[in-house]
Amino acid sequence: MAIQHAVLALLSDGPCHGYQLRAAFEEAVGPSWGGLNIGHLYQVLDRLARDGHVTSSLVPQTDRPDRRVYALTPAGSTELDRWLAEPVARSGGFRDDLVLKLMAAARHGEETVLGVLQRQRTHELGRLRGLDRLAREQQEAPLVSLLVEAARLHTKADLELLDRAEQRADALSRAAEATRPAVADPPTWSTAQTGYRSSDAP
Repeated sequence: MAIQHAVLALLSDGPCHGYQLRAAFEEAVGPSWGGLNIGHLYQVLDRLARDGHVTSSLVPQTDRPDRRVYALTPAGSTELDRWLAEPVARSGGFRDDLVLKLMAAARHGEETVLGVLQRQRTHELGRLRGLDRLAREQQEAPLVSLLVEAARLHTKADLELLDRAEQRADALSRAAEATRPAVADPPTWSTAQTGYRSSDAP
């Protein structure tokens, strides 16, 4: 898991307590990644400790409760090196929520498909404007600006997909109509099952 290995990387700089790690993570990747929940971070640290990748010890404080400090172990350093040596395998495959929405819209006709695409395009353009603004603000932070640029490229690819889907809106609707399942006959109930006969109808 990338978060676990990011924590190992931060601990390779030296021992830290939990709030130091969270601050270091958020400073390194910037606001575009999103905040790191401290509860989730401690769960990650507990798992790393169970795996032998970090150790923890209590450091006394004069005016506060003892603070737990985490340190990288040799096994943790080896695991970090192993992770860095592997390529990133992106997950997700061909699954996309937009495809499911287009499947549903196509069953209502071309106009519904075009409406879905237009609303999605408005959303993506707004997101792209926000990313452009963030890119200008983060020019001096190389890692953060690279993360923002990746998001911008993904958004532009999504906009191109919307253009292609719009060109095929009619074909999507016709294909949906052709694959529409036949309506099943309503169930029939025998007199033995219901005690009701058609002649009993008022």
